[in-house]
Amino acid sequence: MKIIAVTDLHEKTSLLSALSVHLQEAELVLLCGDITHFGREKEMERIIRQFCRYNPSVLAVTGNCDYPVTEKYLQEKGISLHARVRMFGEYQVVGLSGSLPCPGTTPHEYSEEAYAAILENIPLTAGRTLIMVSHQPPFNTLNDQVSPGVHVGSKSIRRFIELHHPLVCFTGHIHEGIAIDHIGETMLVNPGPARAGNYAFAELEGPDIKFLELRNLFTEKAL
Repeated sequence: MKIIAVTDLHEKTSLLSALSVHLQEAELVLLCGDITHFGREKEMERIIRQFCRYNPSVLAVTGNCDYPVTEKYLQEKGISLHARVRMFGEYQVVGLSGSLPCPGTTPHEYSEEAYAAILENIPLTAGRTLIMVSHQPPFNTLNDQVSPGVHVGSKSIRRFIELHHPLVCFTGHIHEGIAIDHIGETMLVNPGPARAGNYAFAELEGPDIKFLELRNLFTEKAL
């Protein structure tokens, strides 16, 4: 299965035409949050419709810069992953929206305790390969590092990954955390902000990752 993962678009939809050929080739498009830039349902609907014009197989979480009301639109369209599992072929895909509290205030934030409670109640199916999509990255990885040695990720998300071993976790939020990393056998992917032309491409084959790469639209090179 071919996957395109996009995060931190921040409403810069002018890039979608350049990304369209890649979106059309994917079997699944994952949106990892901050789809709008402090937008509400109207802005979310406009952007999701543009993605679906190129590929209707979209699943999404929202970010801390998407107002919580945007979840309603995603739920109505059947593409929200927040606090739930959606089956896609042989895979179960689980998601988590928002972020931990940020410097200053953003409209969609959770405490560690709230994240832990959400993750404890997600109904996973034994024996199904798991894919995770979380705007907030897990703690102490390349993906949550804002400067050398300074990590701002979620310990609750890290514990979930250590317990359930997703095949891959697509994340975002930390614009400086562009990297592929791992926790145990779980691959972690922060493509970096899509507003800068970044995205990730993955090809999965059963319980294995056949190919995984970070790319940039402007350079057309792997990062």
